[in-house]
This record gives sequence, structure tokens and C-alpha cells, in this order.
Amino acid sequence: MNKRTPFLSALIVSSMILVLAGCGSAAKKDSAEPAAATVAGKDKLKIETSFYPMYEFTRQVAGDLADVHLLVPAGTEPHDWEPTPKDMAAIEQADMLVYNGAGLESWVDQVVSGSDSKGMTAIEASKGLELIPGTEEEDHDHDHDAADGDAHATEAETGHEEEPAHEHEHEHEHDHGAFDPHVWLSPKLAIGEVRTIEAALSAKAPEHKAQFEKNAAAYIAKLQQLDEQYTKELSGTKRKDFVTQHAAFGYLAHTYGLTQVPIAGLSPEQEPSAQAMAEVVKFAKAHQVKTIFFETLVSSSVADTIAKEVGAKSAVLNPIEGLTAEDEANNLDYLQIMQTNLTALVKALNE
Repeated sequence: MNKRTPFLSALIVSSMILVLAGCGSAAKKDSAEPAAATVAGKDKLKIETSFYPMYEFTRQVAGDLADVHLLVPAGTEPHDWEPTPKDMAAIEQADMLVYNGAGLESWVDQVVSGSDSKGMTAIEASKGLELIPGTEEEDHDHDHDAADGDAHATEAETGHEEEPAHEHEHEHEHDHGAFDPHVWLSPKLAIGEVRTIEAALSAKAPEHKAQFEKNAAAYIAKLQQLDEQYTKELSGTKRKDFVTQHAAFGYLAHTYGLTQVPIAGLSPEQEPSAQAMAEVVKFAKAHQVKTIFFETLVSSSVADTIAKEVGAKSAVLNPIEGLTAEDEANNLDYLQIMQTNLTALVKALNE
């Protein structure tokens, strides 16, 4: 995911113009309109979040104590999304920006470093988690040892507990772009991200620390229940390997002793090479794979092609990179989609 420096530089300039214009108009409104929505007479925190899982985790922790806004619109694939001048202005005026990190949001570093807002705190939710190296096209030697991932999951689950929130001049521990960013697809690691968000909110608004901790604990209990269900239902499946459209499920596979066989690399928009497709076809035939997983938000054509070639069916395994219009219409959330993913995996792994 390449950074587009000239484009983002222009956006930064444009956003500053919008911010100044907004400040002028806001001054006129102050005498006639009340301040932003309040809780017990105090202004709510204004929080921008990069994409859906960050929005959902932040919303669950913040509760009614913050206005939480989602930057990447529903139905939009977040890997190559970039902020508009309006988005830049919203970030500039926010109290916090919560993003996943690990290379997913290629625009964040320049946006944060170019911000003149001294009060905005940028929170990298994956900070402190042990990340899995990833490349744009995965190595298709599919004789992986899935058990190697258990150490990643165990260490990552506890890695956040003592990790302090970092301000917008944050230092990066990761070489962004070199790691798999899809940590939220492991419930164990999602717990770590929720804990980081809670710590950041408590540091930003210490008067609400007890409520943030209570909200986080309630949501973490649900994630722990989800983790236990994944552990129980995936431990006894007939097979441990699954074929998926792009390499989004590495952390899930590591956590639960499975092997992900991706057709393409970390970016869902990446077209796999002919050699990669041929190797997946060979693997699927040799291992009698009966389901090829595709995902929401991008075309299923590659997965459908391989499924047809090997006599398998295709089915959805959702990387939860954003909600579709159908998801929103059905009021689905992270926990419900993860339950659907588990059902799909158990069915495919027992065929």
C-alpha cells in the first residue's frame, strides 16, 4: 500500500482551509446554539475512527460519553481508501483518532504528522500486539505449521494490558506495510485492541475512567465468550485448512490451530498470479477442498473461478473490513458477523 504524498499534502492544505472556515462560522453560532451534545453538562469527546472494527470497538467502550464517527463509509474497502478534505477537517477538530495500524491505513502517518491540532490524540489499536509478517503475494508453499500461531495469539492477547496510550507524535514499533494488519479477526487480539482503546479514553477523559472500564469489561466478556466458542467448535473439525480469497485470516488461523491458504496476498484488490492460482488449484484438488471462500466488498470472480475448476462451491468468509448495505439493513455488528464466520468455517472444515 503506497503512500500518496502529493495527494495527501494537498488534502492537508485543503483541510486547514476548511478548519479555519469552520472556526469562523462556529464563532457566529456560539451565541445562538448550545455546545455539542453533553453528558452531565460536559462536552462529549469527539472521536474519529478509521474503519468499521475500530468504530465498533470504540463505540462499545465510549458508550454515551463520546460522539464516535466512522471515516470509511459503509460498503467501501478500506485498504486503499484515502481521506477527503472534509475528512481531514473532521480529524483536525477531533479529540481522538482511533485506527488499527500495522499498515492498514497508509494515510495515517502523514495526516497525523501534518496536523496542527495539539489536542488530538491518535491511537493505534494494534500497538503492542505481536504481528505476523505478511507480503503482498503470499508464499504458496501451503505446508504451513498452523500450531506456530498459538504463541502469537497468547503473547498478543496480553501484550496490550500495560501498553500506554500514545499521543499524536507517536513512535511506531512496526515497519508499516510489512505486517498483516487483520488482527481484529481473532477475538483474542480484538480484546487487546479494546483494552488499548479503553486505556486511551481513560487517559483522555479520566473523570469517566470508571465508566470506560465498565463498558470495556462488558464488551470483553462477550469477546471472551466468542473466543471460547471458536476454540471449542474449531478444535474438533475434520480438516484444519481452508482456502480464502485473500490473506485476511492469518491471525484467526494462528489463534485456533488452522491453516489459511490464500489465493492472493494481503490486499483484496490484488490480482493473484497465474502461478499462485495454479498452486491453489493443485492444493484444493489434492486435499479435496469443497469450499472456496470469498468475501464482501470485492468481486468474488477469482474464488468462483477456482471453485469451478476444482468442483467446489464458493461461500462468504467476511473479513469485516466494512459493513455492506445488507449488513446495515439487518443491523448486524462485529459479534454477529464473527458468529456467521464461525458457522461457515465449521461447515467447510467438516466436509
